[in-house]
Amino acid sequence: MPLVPTATVVGAARADGRGAAAFNVIQVEHAQAIVAGAERAGAPVILQLSQNAVRYHGALRPIAAAARAVAELATTPVALHLDHATERSLVEEAVELGFGSVMYDASALPYEENVTATAEVARACHGHDVWVEAELGEIGGKDGVHAPGARTDLGEAAAYVAATGVDGLAVAVGTSHAMLTRDAALDFALITALRDAVPVPLVLHGSSGVADADLAAAVAAGMTKINIATQLNKVFTGAARERLAADPALVDTRKYLGPARDATAAEVARLLGVLRSAPPTEGSPT
Repeated sequence: MPLVPTATVVGAARADGRGAAAFNVIQVEHAQAIVAGAERAGAPVILQLSQNAVRYHGALRPIAAAARAVAELATTPVALHLDHATERSLVEEAVELGFGSVMYDASALPYEENVTATAEVARACHGHDVWVEAELGEIGGKDGVHAPGARTDLGEAAAYVAATGVDGLAVAVGTSHAMLTRDAALDFALITALRDAVPVPLVLHGSSGVADADLAAAVAAGMTKINIATQLNKVFTGAARERLAADPALVDTRKYLGPARDATAAEVARLLGVLRSAPPTEGSPT
């Protein structure tokens, strides 16, 4: 089926008090695994391409074309999202290529510069009906808004959304990017307070570091878009490593990438079940 707008996937999830899963794609096998897992779970899904993935491929167009082709063969709704773009030119190219949403990351800039740059991107993207996600950052923080211990300020978050006109906001509530363990301690009271203070859907980055029960609890508390990358990479790499270890003479890439893709699809289906298991709570947006 054709790509669906990210706004549709996120909006429906928010209205229903469920999580909208956004999984990162690095290779075409990731896209295939994510879509297969979503079909197995009977759930919509968002395919994300990060600026780092684009650098790996050398350009956005080839991997975007592959992800889009996989999405259009899907039997479940699939949206396409540009993740953590700091370059305006990359945002503009994603819009041109038909992405339903972009995450413009100006979090390394001082607050006022972040607001100005993000507002300009939001205005340009909205002219093409493209949904825009942004985040606030800590000045000098290596990991930006998602540095361990970072927390989003309620008043600043609400003011930022009003000033920039963004459609979704990534907030700092206890996660950090690229965690290999799933023991991040989330601030659920802050999540609920942010949900009540900020009029747009909240986005959880670094979700790979969050245990299943806490992911479901985060959605129930008010998170909507849930970004997951490292957890899928762990599963993918683990399956490939196991297959290679079992047959040291193996050189056919299909023989280890295939099992890795299958294992990742199973993990996607499982995680989608986790994110859909959170019941709506009193006060959830409708």
